[in-house]
Amino acid sequence: MSTATPPAIALAVLDMAGTTVEDGGLVLAAFDVAATAIGIPADGPERDHAWQYVIETMGQSKITVFRALTGDDEERAQLGNRAFEAAYDDLIGTGDIRPIEGAEKAIATLREAGVKVALTTGFSRATQHRLLDVLGWADVADLTLSPEEVGRGRPYPDLVLRAVIDLEIDDVGAVAVLGDTSSDIVSGLRAGARIVAGTLTGAHDRQQLDDAGATHVVDSVSDFTHLVLP
Repeated sequence: MSTATPPAIALAVLDMAGTTVEDGGLVLAAFDVAATAIGIPADGPERDHAWQYVIETMGQSKITVFRALTGDDEERAQLGNRAFEAAYDDLIGTGDIRPIEGAEKAIATLREAGVKVALTTGFSRATQHRLLDVLGWADVADLTLSPEEVGRGRPYPDLVLRAVIDLEIDDVGAVAVLGDTSSDIVSGLRAGARIVAGTLTGAHDRQQLDDAGATHVVDSVSDFTHLVLP
């Protein structure tokens, strides 16, 4: 019995910070400001736990992270999220925001080959737009998505599946996902993507990405194109 040939990749879903964008550690700096805003002591085990949790959950929707850190105290979680967004927005203007080396070429190569590209994030829509503006990336991708537009962020599959719907992709088997965190990997696997790759330019290392179930681990987004294109 013959085995059907899998469909060619028609959609690449790429994370932003840590995968296609280098932000010089601004995420952790903004979380530090937000932790203080919600009353987590500057030193001690509570702060250490918060830092560890933030690193482990990199890539997830930020409001979800703050709900976990505050024990589902919605008022404190919202306060933390607002503080994070404000701090990150301020830091964008002073930080070293730039594309990961080779990211723009990789995205252009994919699109020129007929592969649609969606950029996704765990940030709010406003923060994502600010990043895109600073980078000059208004038209770099076919679609940009944040958790606000899909209902749930990573590790749920919603961002990937929304990209499939909005870009009219016929088969989740024609989707490739790239991210730098375990949450990116879990999200892509849950969505049924055929390629769910981790990149070593961001928050999590090879072991963490492998443990999450990555189908491939690449050094950077530049290497991702070789997985996607025949």
